[in-house]
Amino acid sequence: MPLPLIDRLHALHPDASRTTLRKWLAAGRVRVRGAVERRAETPVAAGERVLLGAPPPPAFPEPLRLVHEEEQFLVVDKPAGLLTIATERERERTAYRLLAGYVEGQARRARGPRLFIVHRLDRETSGLLVFAKSGAAKGALQAQFKARRVERRYVAVVDGRVDADEGRLESFLVQDRSLRVRASRDTLRGKEAVTLYRVLERRRDSTVLELSLHTGRRGQIRAQLAELGHPVAGDAAYGSRRNPIRRVCLHATRLGFVGPDGRPRRFDSPVPSSFRRA
Repeated sequence: MPLPLIDRLHALHPDASRTTLRKWLAAGRVRVRGAVERRAETPVAAGERVLLGAPPPPAFPEPLRLVHEEEQFLVVDKPAGLLTIATERERERTAYRLLAGYVEGQARRARGPRLFIVHRLDRETSGLLVFAKSGAAKGALQAQFKARRVERRYVAVVDGRVDADEGRLESFLVQDRSLRVRASRDTLRGKEAVTLYRVLERRRDSTVLELSLHTGRRGQIRAQLAELGHPVAGDAAYGSRRNPIRRVCLHATRLGFVGPDGRPRRFDSPVPSSFRRA
């Protein structure tokens, strides 16, 4: 005598709850007569095969965009407004927390990847971030950042017209009582910061710059451009009086490093189209 599919599943998997069985059905994991069956009440004869397939791959979390993924690392495009990692004020809505759930879903399917922080982008900055999926990969990647062997390029729209076609920004960064980073000439308290820039486009009230990091200090680009007298558009914390697209106009466009297997990698992210309006 035929039985409802959910009863047949329960007989095959007695340790699973009815709620779990219905989730398997909804996810399309159950096949009857070779076809996916999602209805719990579908009658199944005694001799018919009921197969439970593997769980579906975890969905990649929005609003992040997956740029590249390998066994040892992944590269994502982070939107402006999202923290890289938690702070005292915000612990849940971060790129790390979103990606950790995705990687943990992979770990349930195949033994073991975890997620490790390699570097950060400011909340206000969009663009490319790499995360490691093993302790060894984290160590190898962070060693390259420390040795300044990682290629890191940004595009910024800044207030005013920058006169020089290219230049080198050198300063020492210190953190004030409000935790804001600012440029200084204090070689004892400050940390050395070096950024190269070149003009991509001059507009009536702004300039588009490409910036290459030689050092990777927190807040480096924003602090040094403010010191130059050309803060990033939309960056009120560093003196910008314009906010044409309701965000800080700074985007990490290129990330290049040597992968854990010894092969060089280079990734690019297009400049947000909204920067054209800035």
